[in-house]
Amino acid sequence: MSRAKTPEHLRAEREALRTRHDAIPGGTGDGDWEARKNWFDAVYETAAGDAGQVPWAELRPKAPILKWLDSHPGRGKTALDVGCGLGDNAEALAGAGYETTAFDVSPKAIEWAKKRFPNSPVAYRVEDLFALPEDLILAFDVVYECYTIQAIAPEQRSDVIKAIASLVKPGGTLLVLQRTTTEAERSGPPWPLLDSELSAFSEVDLKLHIRQDYTETRPDGRQIPHSFLIYEKPASSS
Repeated sequence: MSRAKTPEHLRAEREALRTRHDAIPGGTGDGDWEARKNWFDAVYETAAGDAGQVPWAELRPKAPILKWLDSHPGRGKTALDVGCGLGDNAEALAGAGYETTAFDVSPKAIEWAKKRFPNSPVAYRVEDLFALPEDLILAFDVVYECYTIQAIAPEQRSDVIKAIASLVKPGGTLLVLQRTTTEAERSGPPWPLLDSELSAFSEVDLKLHIRQDYTETRPDGRQIPHSFLIYEKPASSS
């Protein structure tokens, strides 16, 4: 029987993986969006089917979205998973009764998600938050955003937040799960979000309903602050 890896071993593996990924063009997230898009695709491609080589792939839905879905069944409403990766959160939305669409900027991620869930009712597609098609605008009762914003350079976040807000239909709900920080000087990617960035959603026709802050303990011993926020868009929005 193999021994469980120690936190030190896990941290060393994480740093080695990060070093490899940083060496891929676009890995430092320097604001070149085309390079960054290609980087996401390269991470999935070089993983060669091993989700352990994709740092954000946990192969299970996030706990906050599962808890929210327990009391908010879809009953045929529409939902969108932004930056869906390998599809676990999208499948949770569909399983709760939502007519679910999920997109990612990486074609390799979408291909992988479809292979994992071959009989899924989720409409998986490749889309770019900086060039959204008209059929997605103001189209969803529920929009779920997890970790996408923090993976994009801070100087581009205003545009990203506006794009995500544009997906929520009037009367709809936006769910946001992000790593957070109080330190203005952040190293990344990913760059944890400041309160000022989270509050930017309230400046684009969304009203904060609930914020839940918690700390997630990773297997390598890191303590990572998170926030789960629920925003509502007024029914009179246009």
